Amino acid sequence: MTSQTIPASPALEIIEAEFAAGTVLHLWIKARETGGTAKLFVSVERNDIADPSTRRTEEFEFFAVTLGTGGHTVLAYDAETTALSVVYAFHPQTVLEEGIRVLHHDMRTAPPQVPAGYHFRPPFGWMNDPNGFGRFAGRGHLFYQHYPHGLRWNTMHWGHAVSTDLIHWTHLPMFLFPADHLSEKDDGRGGAFSGSAIPISGPEGQEIRVFYTEHVRDRQPEEQIQLSALSRDGIVAGPSEVVLPVRPEGLNLTTDFRDPYVFKGPDGRWKMLLGSRDRSGGVVLLYETTDPKGAAGWTFLGIIHREDRFGMTAAECPCMVPLGGKADDPDTRWALIFGLLTSRDPATGRRNLTSVTVGRFDGRKFLSEFEQELDFGSDAYAFQAFVDGDEPVGIAWLANWTDFSKKDDFPTAMTLPRRVLLDGDAVLTPPSVAAESLRHTQLDEAALAAGETVPLESGAVEIVLSLPEPGAAFELAFDHPDVKLGVKLDGDGLAILFDAGSGKEPPRYLASGAKPSELRIFLDAGSIEVFADNGRWTGTKRIPGFSTVRSATLTGAAASAKIWQLKL
Repeated sequence: MTSQTIPASPALEIIEAEFAAGTVLHLWIKARETGGTAKLFVSVERNDIADPSTRRTEEFEFFAVTLGTGGHTVLAYDAETTALSVVYAFHPQTVLEEGIRVLHHDMRTAPPQVPAGYHFRPPFGWMNDPNGFGRFAGRGHLFYQHYPHGLRWNTMHWGHAVSTDLIHWTHLPMFLFPADHLSEKDDGRGGAFSGSAIPISGPEGQEIRVFYTEHVRDRQPEEQIQLSALSRDGIVAGPSEVVLPVRPEGLNLTTDFRDPYVFKGPDGRWKMLLGSRDRSGGVVLLYETTDPKGAAGWTFLGIIHREDRFGMTAAECPCMVPLGGKADDPDTRWALIFGLLTSRDPATGRRNLTSVTVGRFDGRKFLSEFEQELDFGSDAYAFQAFVDGDEPVGIAWLANWTDFSKKDDFPTAMTLPRRVLLDGDAVLTPPSVAAESLRHTQLDEAALAAGETVPLESGAVEIVLSLPEPGAAFELAFDHPDVKLGVKLDGDGLAILFDAGSGKEPPRYLASGAKPSELRIFLDAGSIEVFADNGRWTGTKRIPGFSTVRSATLTGAAASAKIWQLKL
């Protein structure tokens, strides 16, 4: 055929681009009316090559089209009959370096326009938990919970991006898709929930094995089961297979059974943590396998940790990393980190806390020595870490489920990557060393310390404060157009001051009793991250909307105060 089959319609929409042979298009369409048909026509150099169609009306259907020849490519559809959600293109041979090229996304799913923003955000749609955070064949990989067709939680996919420094990210094609029957409606019945990834040696180099929870609401006998898939190229996931079809018996667990985190234990075997709860509170389950590729043979070892101070709270998104030593060294201590869904701190009113417990782990039992809260701002949820070289590094969802409702939509970000360090009986989570590469220009080194109000230009800044003595009182006030925002240190401790003006008393974002000497404060559109004394006290707060802080004013003593403009 030498001419394009383009529908004759006043609502005709056309997307044009130049592509090389072998380019792959990923697209999602649905019919606008019951009984109608959605159709999209793809041609290259006026030769028709594909016309994907669907009669679905409730949810978008996914199609992949590979271009056999290169040249001028046209995508055409009748907007009166066809709704188009997302189209992106990539070439499998170059996508790890170049990423995807987004050709279309619905206006509802557009990422925020924050040119100076430096936090990771998806190229479109909704995002929550980080998944499969790790380094494979030299590249850092970040998978994440993703819904491409809206700005609120729904049927879960896995998005994907790569980076060398865990700061500058390249977006890759969708990695995991929900089962076909879950994609027929946009009712949030389930999908590919959270999980992790491990490196596997393959015949052509390092491969990636991912583990995740498949959730299907009201499925019997298990709503949540654990699946695994292998990616040989780090781009496409192979078929998924069930590795844990049922919960362990005899523990009186609820149907919560999710978020497999797989890691190499001190005995050299693959271990798997799962979050759950019983009738008292949250529990973390431990499994292991002798299979060197982690594909099968998973055996339940027992409950390794319990958290029942908050009643019927589920432990979720667990992870475990060695601190300050090698995994196989018996003197090495381990950090067990997990989120506490629905938890509430009665002292401050903060919700959905994240706990880190440090102790000894021999591969089968975990003996707790001390615990602390990971983030006093509470908006660093679903924290996931891996050992990157000589030390662990982690990342979290820069949000909290208390911010989310079925009526309120918002695009979210990931936190800055954070090191996980042990200092005596304290866990430190400072920003990764690569965060210093964001410093573009120095805006100030004297005016803020002198008590002057300093404009913050784009609002994407890092402020470094040195205090004359530990715990010296100060208040750093920010001029934000939408909320009251600041950082304060006094006799109560270190606090992020935040009030969205809703008329309700906000929680207190407080590190009680903290007496730091130095602070690094990162501001971006939609967030503030505070790292005190090299991350001994870390606080993260998401700010509604995407307005930026306009200026800062410091009251109280400061030995020095410096401000850097940040830029990717």
